[in-house]
Amino acid sequence: MCSPDRAAMWLRQCAAGQGGRPISDLIRRVPRETPSSRSTQAERLWGVTRLNVVACSHFQTPSFRIGLDMDFFRIQGGRRLAGRISIEGSKNAALPLMAAALLTDQPITLRNVPCLSDISNMGRLLKELGVDMSGECGTVRLTSMDENQVHARYDIVRTMRASICCLGPMLARRKRAVIAMPGGCAFGSRPVDLHLRGMQALGAKVELNGGDIVVSAQRLKGNTVFLGGPFGSTVLGTANVMSAATLAQGRTIIECAACEPEIVDLANLLNAMGAKIRGAGSPRLIIDGVDELGGAEHTVMSDRIVAGTYAVAAAITNGDVILDDFPYDSLLAAIDRLNEIGVHVERLNVSEDVTEGMERCSVRVTSERQLKPTTITTQPHPGFPTDLQAQFMTLLCLAQGNSIITEKIYPERFMHVAELSRMGAKLYRQGPTVMVIGGTPLRGAPVMASDLRASASMVLAGLAAEGETIVSRIYHLDRGYTRMEEVLNLLGAKIERFRPEADEAKRIENAMSGAE
Repeated sequence: MCSPDRAAMWLRQCAAGQGGRPISDLIRRVPRETPSSRSTQAERLWGVTRLNVVACSHFQTPSFRIGLDMDFFRIQGGRRLAGRISIEGSKNAALPLMAAALLTDQPITLRNVPCLSDISNMGRLLKELGVDMSGECGTVRLTSMDENQVHARYDIVRTMRASICCLGPMLARRKRAVIAMPGGCAFGSRPVDLHLRGMQALGAKVELNGGDIVVSAQRLKGNTVFLGGPFGSTVLGTANVMSAATLAQGRTIIECAACEPEIVDLANLLNAMGAKIRGAGSPRLIIDGVDELGGAEHTVMSDRIVAGTYAVAAAITNGDVILDDFPYDSLLAAIDRLNEIGVHVERLNVSEDVTEGMERCSVRVTSERQLKPTTITTQPHPGFPTDLQAQFMTLLCLAQGNSIITEKIYPERFMHVAELSRMGAKLYRQGPTVMVIGGTPLRGAPVMASDLRASASMVLAGLAAEGETIVSRIYHLDRGYTRMEEVLNLLGAKIERFRPEADEAKRIENAMSGAE
């Protein structure tokens, strides 16, 4: 049996793709049991107490077993993308908007809701919480019917982190909320302590019972709430406290509030329901509580991460793509980096007032033949979004020169590094920073999707690679992109979704393990 520190080193090598050995070798050498200690380096890094199963979703089993019930992508690389597509509604905006139905007994109608597994899971959760829901995507109508249901069970909550955004609305309206600790993508610790501190500041009692968060209050009272954390403000925490404060007695001021466009979208819906919220999109929110909220209709904003992903897809294939419903105003930092790299994002049909229509417009994405390196640092909005870090890393693998990417939001969000390295990328990680040595062609290989945005980066790499790329565990991808393979195929890509037969699954498994 090896020491926890030695195990932590192997885990780091695995995450960074170091050592020149098949990743499976590193995983298999992690001990099935390691002496338990809250202070071990391995636990601080990965948030686990036992290392027999690594806390990354794409390393759920040490031996890389391929499930026959999983969908795969088979991607034929080297095809130039061209055409026109529309950007779907934002998942990260839609989930808190759906949870806002818990704040009223009147109907909430949402339009432009994307067809995603996370949306379906949120619908299941809301139905268990007594909400009647018609429609699962496109136009969705939600009406809270049974306000006695207050328990968000682990079976559903574990599938998506955004389920925590039911906490504030349910507490404010139903005076009690019991929510299992949330799940979601596994790329580092994302605690909910700021959510709970916000509820306590509004007068709620917070307890932990058997893995459930139990929060209660007869009537919330307005207060000043500071939501800054070690890596910036919390988006879902801001959504939770803002939603709860709409029905609190008196005025609530949220300092260091998240400035993300999804918070602005939620504030717009809440105000349409009768809330009094000022300052959305700035670090200070002012909420004057009201006695009750009513129904409303609302159109979900376009998904800025999906838009950024498809812009990179056009660039990485030297394509020519028009993207409709593009949230230009929400992607200024990403567009700035694209311009630096040599990718042109041109707004179409611009009026005399250049600021008009920036929230939803049409753009044409083209790229220069030779991409240039750049430096990227992820930051809270309006800085460069962490959810586009993996996609841009893939793009920079093709740039002529060395690029530097620093992850300031989730310093461990680099599980895609090992998989890109399998495809020939030259990546060197030191802590929260990765150096990308560009200019080397990517080669098709079997790779595993590890989380939602890393999954997208694997697909992008497959589009640009020579030969065939197999991407497994694409259920991650289905959480945030509506049938991505169909959208990209419309632009000229050649991507097949399939479930392998036993023999093919074994061949892929052997390839992942370095046996072939």
